[in-house]
Amino acid sequence: MNLKVSTEAAKWYKEELDIKDTTQLRFFVRYGGVGGKIPGFSLGLKLDKPQSTHASTEVENITFYIEEADAWYFEESNLEVHLDEQRNEPIMEYV
Repeated sequence: MNLKVSTEAAKWYKEELDIKDTTQLRFFVRYGGVGGKIPGFSLGLKLDKPQSTHASTEVENITFYIEEADAWYFEESNLEVHLDEQRNEPIMEYV
């Protein structure tokens, strides 16, 4: 699986989360929410330290990553995160 985060989306996260230094942001599977790949689940995001990384990418001094424990959710797809400029919020696409 590949994880891609656009520069614009990374900058949005930096601003929204008030990130000043190099850091790690984890995409994790959570129960509930809307817009997920599997009905009843969605992705959350939190500041965390990697334990067993499944996929990662570094953009704007932020390491975005997904843990092995959440790999099942992406089953044969990649995650691409872009910024919706009209809504000024990230969009997650499973490709």
